[in-house]
Amino acid sequence: MQRLRIRLSRGQEVKFISHLDIIRLWTRALRRAQIPLAYSEGFSPHPRMSLAAPLPVGVTSEAELMDIFVTGLVSPHWFTNAAGQQLPPGIGILGVYPVALTMPSLQSQVRYAEYRVEVATDQPAPDAAAAVAALLSVEHLPWQHQRDTGVRNYDLRALIDTLWLVDWQPALCTIGMRLRCGSSGSGRPEQVASALGFTQYPQSIHRTRLILET
Repeated sequence: MQRLRIRLSRGQEVKFISHLDIIRLWTRALRRAQIPLAYSEGFSPHPRMSLAAPLPVGVTSEAELMDIFVTGLVSPHWFTNAAGQQLPPGIGILGVYPVALTMPSLQSQVRYAEYRVEVATDQPAPDAAAAVAALLSVEHLPWQHQRDTGVRNYDLRALIDTLWLVDWQPALCTIGMRLRCGSSGSGRPEQVASALGFTQYPQSIHRTRLILET
């Protein structure tokens, strides 16, 4: 058996596809590509594959990671060619490499996610930079989030590792964000943008990096 780690991109064409549908899409594509998938045991076996930190609907990415278990030795070059021919526009394979079978689950290794967030604004650049600095200077930021199960209260500042101003143009500001991502909580870029004083939902959210525990 072999464990392959795939780096992926997800573009505009597939940004509104849910996590469950992405898994189904990959399962069908890998079967058509005749990848020798390994399956779980039990009454309803399913392919042994997992995505790190599933991407929220509406977000694009150049940094997705997926682990796939196969029953034999598979060349990364062959995998890229075979699977790539079966994938729809908007999903790209950026790299494939083997990892140890004994490594912890991919999801348990994720610690941070980095984003590039574009928001409409009438603020001048110095005000945007000052808002970033002010948010980073506070120790706590009580926050509320309405969920289907009710209101969740938490400290948004604890989910922010760092922020930086990437670019500013008239009416459009681009913010870089490194947010916590794991079992203890994950930062949401749109909430951080709101905490910075931007009143409109971001025009785009793009994940640029996933940082794993080393």
